[in-house]
Amino acid sequence: MNQSPITRALFDDVMTPNYAPAAIVPVCGEGSRLWDQEGRDYIDFAGGIAVTVLGHAHPKLVAALTEQGQKLWHVSNVLVNEPALKLARRLCELTFAERVFFANSGAEANEAALKLARKYATDHGGPDKREIIAFTPSFHGRTLFTVTVGGQAKYTEGFEPLPPGITHVPFNDLPALAAVISDRTCAVIVEPVLGESGVVSATQEFLEGVRALCDQHRALLIFDEVQTGNGRTGHLYAYMGYGVTPDILTTAKGLGGGFPISAMLTTSTIAASLTVGSHGTTYGGNPLACAVAGAALELLADPALLAGVRHKHERFLAGLHRINQRFKVFRELRGKGLLLGCELTEAWHGRSRDFIKAALEEGLLVLVAGPDVVRLAPSLIIPDELIEAGLQRFEQAIARLVSETAPVNQEVVDAR
Repeated sequence: MNQSPITRALFDDVMTPNYAPAAIVPVCGEGSRLWDQEGRDYIDFAGGIAVTVLGHAHPKLVAALTEQGQKLWHVSNVLVNEPALKLARRLCELTFAERVFFANSGAEANEAALKLARKYATDHGGPDKREIIAFTPSFHGRTLFTVTVGGQAKYTEGFEPLPPGITHVPFNDLPALAAVISDRTCAVIVEPVLGESGVVSATQEFLEGVRALCDQHRALLIFDEVQTGNGRTGHLYAYMGYGVTPDILTTAKGLGGGFPISAMLTTSTIAASLTVGSHGTTYGGNPLACAVAGAALELLADPALLAGVRHKHERFLAGLHRINQRFKVFRELRGKGLLLGCELTEAWHGRSRDFIKAALEEGLLVLVAGPDVVRLAPSLIIPDELIEAGLQRFEQAIARLVSETAPVNQEVVDAR
């Protein structure tokens, strides 16, 4: 039987319509470049939404996957496996953690963290200590529990009734947290840098204050480092740069360099509440994922690589400032390491996706972080020459976008 060609149009015929993917179909990647079905190349500043921290098809990750794929793929958690134990031990060596739980996605890791916080509070604080406090705007995943904790109506509408016992206060607003936290609070969950919600960094004073309030009220502090972890901010985990240690940390995205894996890290005392049978996952900690993540972690923990992230941050900022001097489209450039946000000026509010489309047409992949922010999350080892080449393509995309918006922005075009 003849099969129709695999094209973008096939998506509309066979996939659920909850995504709106671009018109291209990538078929190959190497480092910080992708190629589509037509052979056109793209410089990747998106990193699969901060996932491909070591680029596409990194030889050490390919080797780890190939070697493990010839040995053992899956045994479930009725048995242990060597790659999972090695990875867990290494995560404990490199962080505050003493115990690790593996899952497959950031949402699953956050789900485990939130369930553990409630279970620990029940064990040590009684049945009334169950409130979870989160910050708006934030994003913690797409399960019903995590999307409720995220607190954004656009992700919860139509899925009610939502899990109760969750309170929201504004991000970076310590007095607002102090006004609502109490001895009934079992946990506070926070992203050190808001990823999906605009690439906004927590202030030092805010995170230190959150830690102090949690200690005062015997509440667990959960850091959602799904996007900020694994070298993304120039530290292995963002908490290290802040010098504020959480009780529970979640990590995913870059942990496997593109292979699906996540982890929840915590102390042995807190982990003790996850008794046998209280939580689990079929695929979490599978040998394939853990072997790849183990290889990735060894590369990501290299101080030279982390220093390189901080260097590349400055190179990106310099280039973005140069572009903005010409076009004046960005109100603010912000972020840490290679998680960067370009907030659009008021005249361009609501049009971040126009920048994504224009960049794609110039052979560049970038992201949004809400309707008003363009987000960059490239490989942590992207070569400097590709940074410059990608920024040139970004500049060309913005130039065309600005020219197409005349006469509103004609004065900008004329000023070139």
